[in-house]
Amino acid sequence: MKDNFSEQAAGYARFRPHYPRALYEAIFPLVPRFQRAWDCGTGNGQVALELAGRFKEVEATDLSEKQIRNASAHEHISYSVQAAEEATFPRGYFDLITVAQAIHWFDFGRFYAAVNRVLRTDGLLAVFGYNLPEVEGRAGDAVRYFYREVVGPYWDPERRYIDEAYLTIPFPFEEIPFPPLEMAYHWNFHQLAGYLKTWSAVKHFERQQGYDPADHFMEELKTAWGEAGERIVRFPIIGRLGRL
Repeated sequence: MKDNFSEQAAGYARFRPHYPRALYEAIFPLVPRFQRAWDCGTGNGQVALELAGRFKEVEATDLSEKQIRNASAHEHISYSVQAAEEATFPRGYFDLITVAQAIHWFDFGRFYAAVNRVLRTDGLLAVFGYNLPEVEGRAGDAVRYFYREVVGPYWDPERRYIDEAYLTIPFPFEEIPFPPLEMAYHWNFHQLAGYLKTWSAVKHFERQQGYDPADHFMEELKTAWGEAGERIVRFPIIGRLGRL
């Protein structure tokens, strides 16, 4: 698994969107019991924190030690630095496994072998994430231009799985339909700018070209943003749900 997020871990915790309550309300009724959950690729721990409100024990793992250091502490959460494909948990240990905005980085075959080992036979695997934000007005056109034309060549190949709404990832499980969901925010210009700077493609561009493309893009985005104090920013939620 690639570690694309250690460098901007603090910004990731501050600017990345948070999944709505409706997502968990769709997942939890499918879980057989609330003993143990594994949030794999936990990042800043936002999903693990939600799980800790229902599960007695939550294991939250990530490849990035810096991400773990920026994660939210909770008495029910045990954080550890582990690769998803090599996690050291007992057989049949979890009632729920979640992977948020991370499955596309995994070695699918090795990770699914781990899932088959540590998930209970009636447990649930919930894989989800979010696609490119939809911003109202000319700012939306500017964001799409930045995504495709400016940093487009610098995205990792795995990014295509998000563009394809996770519909093309291997998913060898008994599938349950994923509900249509979105995250919607009233963001100001600085919140959107901060989010764009967390993109892994921005960091790849900076390393190769020697400057931050987001900084150069800010004037163009600000012009497109206009005089509005806030604009609606929508993130379509993508995902797959399955059992062994």
